[in-house]
Amino acid sequence: MAALSVWITGKTRSGKTTRLIEQFGEWSLDLQSDLILTVPPVSRSKAALHQRQPQRVTALILAANSDNRLILLDRIWETHPKLSAFHSTTPLGLLQDEVTLFWPLLVQSLNLKAQFPVRLRPETEQELATLLWSQELESGQLARAGVSPDRIVRQTLDLMQLAAMSGKSVAEIPRILAQGFGSSDGSDSLYSCIGQLLVRWRNWCLDRGFLTYSIVTELYWHLLASPTYQQHLIRRYQMVLADDVDEYPAIMRHLFEFLLENGKMGAFTFNPTGSIRLGLGADPNDLAELQSRCQIESLDLSSGLAPLLFEPIVSSVIDSNIGLAELSYSLSDVRLIKTQSRADLLRRTAEAIIEAIHTQQVQPQEIAVIGPGLDAIARYTLREILSHQGIAVDSLQEQRPLLSSPLVRALLTLLALVYPDLGRLVEREAIAEMLVVLSGVKRHSDPANQTEELPSPPLSTIDPVRAGLLADYCFRPHPQHPTLLEVTAFPRWDRLGYSATQTYNQILQWINQQHQQYQQRLIPSPVSLLDRAIQRFFIPTQSLPSDQLAVLRELMETAIHYWEVDARLHPQTTRETSSETIRSFIQLLRRGVVSANPYPVKPVIPTGAVTLATIFQYRANRTSHRYHFWLDVGSPLWLSGGASTLWGAPLFLQEWSGDLWTPEDQINADTQRLHRILLDLLSRVRDRLYLCHSDLAVNGQDQLGPLLPLVQALCDLNLVDVFIE
Repeated sequence: MAALSVWITGKTRSGKTTRLIEQFGEWSLDLQSDLILTVPPVSRSKAALHQRQPQRVTALILAANSDNRLILLDRIWETHPKLSAFHSTTPLGLLQDEVTLFWPLLVQSLNLKAQFPVRLRPETEQELATLLWSQELESGQLARAGVSPDRIVRQTLDLMQLAAMSGKSVAEIPRILAQGFGSSDGSDSLYSCIGQLLVRWRNWCLDRGFLTYSIVTELYWHLLASPTYQQHLIRRYQMVLADDVDEYPAIMRHLFEFLLENGKMGAFTFNPTGSIRLGLGADPNDLAELQSRCQIESLDLSSGLAPLLFEPIVSSVIDSNIGLAELSYSLSDVRLIKTQSRADLLRRTAEAIIEAIHTQQVQPQEIAVIGPGLDAIARYTLREILSHQGIAVDSLQEQRPLLSSPLVRALLTLLALVYPDLGRLVEREAIAEMLVVLSGVKRHSDPANQTEELPSPPLSTIDPVRAGLLADYCFRPHPQHPTLLEVTAFPRWDRLGYSATQTYNQILQWINQQHQQYQQRLIPSPVSLLDRAIQRFFIPTQSLPSDQLAVLRELMETAIHYWEVDARLHPQTTRETSSETIRSFIQLLRRGVVSANPYPVKPVIPTGAVTLATIFQYRANRTSHRYHFWLDVGSPLWLSGGASTLWGAPLFLQEWSGDLWTPEDQINADTQRLHRILLDLLSRVRDRLYLCHSDLAVNGQDQLGPLLPLVQALCDLNLVDVFIE
């Protein structure tokens, strides 16, 4: 069978992924037929068995992110349940797996230390880099006006990632920054310092076997140039299929070209108006060069309200004005919710959702609330109002610090009560909160710990008032050994009630048992203690919502990783270093660090849940809904990239000419991004679009964003559902 590559291009929801799955099925059946024909008649009966063995993986299937990968896998198995084996991953997942798998080859070719690599998560990477660069940070060598030290460290590390994805060396970063941002007073020394610190950071990590995403990407360039690795690639895969390649970094183009040049089949989907991760390392225009090697299939299907609304909104309302009579027909499926304050806007938006659901116009799972930057106030307000009406809310990829969860704060307080020298990290308010959190669930005996035989009352509850009394009278602060006292230390302990007293005694006895086992060296590590606490106080209920279970998974993965890194840095661990590591871990979480998302699993989405997401999260999720509520439509954040654009990202695109990056260039880039956002979102809403606008933002300032002319046009057309002055 002759090798053939297919380039499937089309707009949002035009059927590209469906066509990719069909192509995979056709090629897989052809490969299986060719295999059977080439097997001698005597051994043909064994061909099917050989096809199911791991070494018979014939296809490499890539998706833009982990969530999309899981969805793509489900669709493949539903459509073609009997296809040959394949390997499914993401671009960054592939680079990491390959570098780890062929680590001995890299050790030999680059003269690295022969030790098993440990990948650093982003939060640990930032902490270690901050410690390594502490002298330069304190002296102000990296200082930039209006940028915090933590942000400076993150941006510096991101530069290394951008360079690695685009195939640039760390040594080129100072030149690129000077060429793109220009040289001014002190800027040359700043860029030179950034380059020196990144070289030191890379060498420091490689000496200790630490891998970051940027180092993994840089090492993969070396791996891809190795003849040995190239032979492995040629033998392993017969085809490569990549979905949404407009979200891939430039390094993936070199991998794809190598496979195609060696006769492998390739199928790629590309959205010319997508580019969701442009500014985060993706280089869609560079990946688009692959189409010259492929047979092009264009899918012209338009979806959602985009055919009706995109041109009137972008061309007529934003770029220029046309008569209201010409707009009235096009905007008939658009409604406006306009208030003066944002608090009223959130309330009225929730009421509009409730009314639409109760009047059976739409189901909850068919509604999405999307905003350019959903703050904690908006998420909490909408969730509370809707939940009181029995409507669940699914918040997509909510990025919050671990310490924002009461469960996490309670577990960290438990650590400080069991391990010594952590008393300064414990306050009475934390003790009271811990008692409330740990007593809010049913108790069950732990069969894994036979020494723990505690009575189990039917329901254990310590309300905040009782918890406050217990913290005031039964908690004894101490710098080295803070302790909880017996309940009788409270003179009027009889006022607590039987249930609260029994619950407190159980918690106290469990803590004392763990402290005793620590003294006997029966607790291997703090991670084991956290696992015991979760098994004891949270898991037996089997009633925690999915978001709280995700928080616990995130905490455990963060803790496991943290102590894995600590074991590499401090092989000889003593009790003093163990307590110091726990203190550093707690302080890291208290700084509000957002840890990496837990390993992706299929989310447990409540039945009939309203989707709540930022623009980036919603677009990356690649879903669609009947009703859209665009929150804060007058915000200037619709035009700015915000967190979805890294500092200096345009300078590392392959198309960058090397000229100075001017404010006009930034304005053009922001305008193009806004057009892509509008087209993408309008393609994902099918029936009704609500624009939600408040004259005042959260900080009380007027909202003068790029979509404000659209708000005024809807007011003039009298397409307002709620209007509050």
